[in-house]
Amino acid sequence: MALQKNIMLMGRGVQLGQVALAGVQMRHSSDVRTITNPNLSALKRGRGGRSSFNGNVVTVFGASGFLGRYICNRLGKTGSQIIIPYRGDPYDVLRLKLVGDLGQVLFLPFHLCDEESIRKAVKHSNVVVNLVGRDWETRNFTFDQVNTEGAHTLARISKEMGVEKFIHVSALNSDREHEGYIMKGGSKFLKSKGLGEQAVREAFPEATVLRPSDVYGQEDRFLRYYAGIWRHQGRALPLPNAGKDIWKQPVFVSDLAQGIINAIKEPQAAGNTYEAVGPRRYELIELVDWFHRVMRRDGYISYDMKWDLIFKMKAQITEFCPSWPVNSLTRDKVEREGVSDVTTGLPTLEDLGVVLTKMEDRIDWELKPFRLGSYYDEELGEFEPPAPPKYIAV
Repeated sequence: MALQKNIMLMGRGVQLGQVALAGVQMRHSSDVRTITNPNLSALKRGRGGRSSFNGNVVTVFGASGFLGRYICNRLGKTGSQIIIPYRGDPYDVLRLKLVGDLGQVLFLPFHLCDEESIRKAVKHSNVVVNLVGRDWETRNFTFDQVNTEGAHTLARISKEMGVEKFIHVSALNSDREHEGYIMKGGSKFLKSKGLGEQAVREAFPEATVLRPSDVYGQEDRFLRYYAGIWRHQGRALPLPNAGKDIWKQPVFVSDLAQGIINAIKEPQAAGNTYEAVGPRRYELIELVDWFHRVMRRDGYISYDMKWDLIFKMKAQITEFCPSWPVNSLTRDKVEREGVSDVTTGLPTLEDLGVVLTKMEDRIDWELKPFRLGSYYDEELGEFEPPAPPKYIAV
């Protein structure tokens, strides 16, 4: 009898152990990652953090740009090995060597029209992030060559080389038609971004696409665009439709970068499209008035630019600058100003676990270098805090 009881208890123990093991497997099923490369060099090492290796080798195209610095910094902190393809002077990307530990950040010269250099850049990577884009056309590259054909080339080669995840950064409003405000047919930039998104989907169906709105942060082209002298006409600031009935949802660059990092980690993000917008909607005139209050430049006037031929000529002339347009002012940039940010119900950064930053919490810091009398050491309470703008919570 005692022997039978022991056998029954052992059987129950085995069953309970199997149930517990099944529970553990169900609990951690989302953390399971199939190893496609059995080499020891592809396995995780360390306790996590900068001096570890988390198993991801990430190629970041366009890392030398505004958004690329933030993404590479977060990748380095989490122990990713980063491959940075660059075009031009290597000193332009040399500072990115510090975003990761010794030997974790590698540089490789490449050209968007040289497929062999692209293959070398993604050969050992399991993740590719495409940040390559062009805000204005040059003699070397048009919108279509960069935003459409270039994106398709990167996605196609990544698929051929066995890359597991492809993250593509598109643009909000690129999926719909726009009536031209000062340009016939609307923004060429947004059209090329929309076509590029379709091309990426054709070449890499399970790619993750993010559509950011206007992105602000250090060295951005949104706050500094409106703060620049060249954008003004003396003490006046011409705006599309005088800034009325145009709604914007600017997103903080750190939130967008964190969303991309979370998309790399999240298996369910594959094949999805995310609209990367901020937590609040502002009317354009409210935003611009607020910017000038923060910069203590209240003595300005705004008006509808539609009939200002001089400003249109100025925007067109800057397109022929040999390098960058002055203050990034072009006709296409002005055309995009008149497009309201419209969300279509797709997932957002919050669905990727990002806690969105309110613009009111950052604006004083971002616009401080442009403040009138920025070197003046005012006394406490000498200037009243600028009134915040009206907004619509999303």
